[in-house]
Amino acid sequence: QVQLAESGGGAVQAEGSLRLSCAASRSTASISYMSWYRQAPGKQRELVGTITSYDSTNYADSVKGRFTISRDNAKNTVYLQMNSLKPEDTAVYYCYAKFRGEATGNWGQGTQVTVSS
Repeated sequence: QVQLAESGGGAVQAEGSLRLSCAASRSTASISYMSWYRQAPGKQRELVGTITSYDSTNYADSVKGRFTISRDNAKNTVYLQMNSLKPEDTAVYYCYAKFRGEATGNWGQGTQVTVSS
């Protein structure tokens, strides 16, 4: 089973930046896609954005223009660069990866992001 490990979360003031990392135990060159999700207290988990095997990306409207997903296959890592953070971005952020040839995807354990006003 593929292991995913998120890191980079923390506390930041509004308008600040953070970069989250999702390190995979398998080559990210073999992904079908990888996504970032987030879950705020009392809310459902929501999709933040996705990167495909062709490096195309798409984002939720709430983060478009502020967040960027990228990957580094040499490090088997996908990143979520978060700029102009807002208090409403406070949540636990999870990465999800679907690899080619596997029937199901895999979740990381999550990393907390807290944005104060």
